[in-house]
Amino acid sequence: WKDDIKIEEDAVTKYVGGEIDPHGGAHSGGNWGAFDIQEEVIDLCPTRCMKYEGGKLSIDNRECTRCMHCINVMPRALVIGDVRGGSMLVGAKAPILDGAQMGSLLVPFIDAEEPYDEIEDVVENIADWWMEEDKNRERLGELIKRQGFQKLLEVTGIEAVAQHVKEPWTNSYIFWKEDEVPSGWDRDPREYRKIHHR
Repeated sequence: WKDDIKIEEDAVTKYVGGEIDPHGGAHSGGNWGAFDIQEEVIDLCPTRCMKYEGGKLSIDNRECTRCMHCINVMPRALVIGDVRGGSMLVGAKAPILDGAQMGSLLVPFIDAEEPYDEIEDVVENIADWWMEEDKNRERLGELIKRQGFQKLLEVTGIEAVAQHVKEPWTNSYIFWKEDEVPSGWDRDPREYRKIHHR
């Protein structure tokens, strides 16, 4: 979904009060103690976009990455938005020694409505690139690994977004080209150090 998460405040109050079991009752029967919305939902939000203050839950939807943890814990209180679509992952594979590997996220949100033109455009660009560049029996994931995710973004015309990065500094594949840098490559280090002190 693309729009805001819907919040049912009455249900949030019932979860906090213990009237509704969290996780759809999956953990009922054990001695887990009372449901703590701060510990089990707010503190586990990867972008810290949620707050529970004064008995009211609020979500900064601009910061939400749609991980769905909060929705899984409180399914009767939180519901996905109305603008729905799909995500496109590419390059998944299941090698015998390494086991199944999930694909890389290429398009975080794409409209999934007939006639599916947006999806078709992305798939056709990938297929054309794959047919031109692949080696014998090479899968798409292997081509992406060999030529780089940045090359995939270039052939599909998709701009890099934060959702493409798993963790900062661990899978950097975006490199600026000289024409994309306003000042170009030629810089005077002394001028740079005037602004950015060590």
